[in-house]
Amino acid sequence: SAAVVCLHSHRNPEHEQRLANHLRSAGWRHVSVSSDLAPVIKVLPRAETTVVDAYLAPVMSRYLDAAERELANGKLFVMTSAGGLVSRADYRAKDSLLSGPAGGVVGAAMAGRQAGFERIIGFDMGGTSTDVCRFDGDFDYCQTHTVGRARLMAPALKIETVAAGGGSICSFDGELFRVGPESAGAQPGPACYGAGGPLTITDVNLLLGRLDLDSFNLPVFPDAAEDALRAAQLPHASSREEILQGFLAIANDRMANAIRKISVREGYDPAEYALVAFGGAGGQHACAVAERLGMRRILFPADAGLLSAIGLKRARVERIVEKQMLIGGSRFLALGLEVLAELESSAERKLEREGVTDGEIEIRLRTALIRFAGQESVVTVDFENLAEVESLFHQRYRETFGYVPGDREMEVVSLRVI
Repeated sequence: SAAVVCLHSHRNPEHEQRLANHLRSAGWRHVSVSSDLAPVIKVLPRAETTVVDAYLAPVMSRYLDAAERELANGKLFVMTSAGGLVSRADYRAKDSLLSGPAGGVVGAAMAGRQAGFERIIGFDMGGTSTDVCRFDGDFDYCQTHTVGRARLMAPALKIETVAAGGGSICSFDGELFRVGPESAGAQPGPACYGAGGPLTITDVNLLLGRLDLDSFNLPVFPDAAEDALRAAQLPHASSREEILQGFLAIANDRMANAIRKISVREGYDPAEYALVAFGGAGGQHACAVAERLGMRRILFPADAGLLSAIGLKRARVERIVEKQMLIGGSRFLALGLEVLAELESSAERKLEREGVTDGEIEIRLRTALIRFAGQESVVTVDFENLAEVESLFHQRYRETFGYVPGDREMEVVSLRVI
């Protein structure tokens, strides 16, 4: 498997494409090319994206080929990190690293709407981590996201992940109490599962009387949790209750801070949203997290542990098409109409090739990624027509940062159509 990245291929992809053709002619089965995957400026994230795709492509291809062989008369679609389905032919490995959490976002939005809430914050607490997201009548996207040590340039739902889950290990390092980021995992799991695991948040909830043993579907051993608490070398100056409550407070604070990142930091007040709590452990911590954020409504959907799978079932076939522009606002109106028409036509053709009829296709979202000249970070603006883009950008910029610099021209980095 090969990853091909040249320094300026976002301007001219010819050398990359020639290299890729040479490799394929020489017998390389998987060739990932940055100008196909992420034809945009910034070579390092573009390179990391291409390497990740090349690394995962052989594994994912074998898996999906095996699944497709079992579908005699069916058609295989794959969930992406952006919360939509793509056909097997159009699937690229770099597009699905957050597909599981993305299913949870779709499921949380669906549950919120069914209960009459258009504005929700999803709170998905599992065994290893907690994923949070914001839904404001439509999904919130990001173009670049980090998975492990890799920065990926691929559209994804904006999901904030924190290493605090039911299996997060609780410890004391001689100075500080810690919750995570290490996890007990599925094996050995929390101490109370009886497999020799360490003290975890699940054990803390059990020892504080916050878990009903009769409701578990597997055996739980309180004595094993007590043994793990004694073995954790905790300070003697604090009482047992204080230590357990302290671990609980640390976990809740970390999860509340993750929600602040996708709300307060973006200019939104979490108190104006309903908290949709799901995942295996979401119900244990939702009230404390909501209280820290001033949130007054919590929604517990049915089948909360399966909401990501339900979101996958309800996801729609979609295409996200984007073009980098890097032009000033004075040239935007003249060129934007042509680029927008090109993007919409491209997205529609891709869906039609999969058998979606013209009457079933809708342009769900038009988005511009904009900044002021001289800046690096962008502000995302959703719009109906190009004439309103600049005023919407100024409004969104003021909401986020509290002011608008009057001496700089706006720069449109790219246009996106879903």
